[in-house]
Amino acid sequence: MSQFTVRGRFQARDGWQDFETSVEADNEDVARERTYANFGGRHNLKRTQVEVEEVEGQ
Repeated sequence: MSQFTVRGRFQARDGWQDFETSVEADNEDVARERTYANFGGRHNLKRTQVEVEEVEGQ
């Protein structure tokens, strides 16, 4: 598994907020899916409320 940095923005109460998070995954698609799952679980957001702009492998 590799480390990926995922950047984007999510819809908060007071507008859109930028984020940058590190995710351990097999490839970029899995890293993107884990990001959606994390935001859904932690912040109760739907996929349409999270915009992933960049996935970068390290």
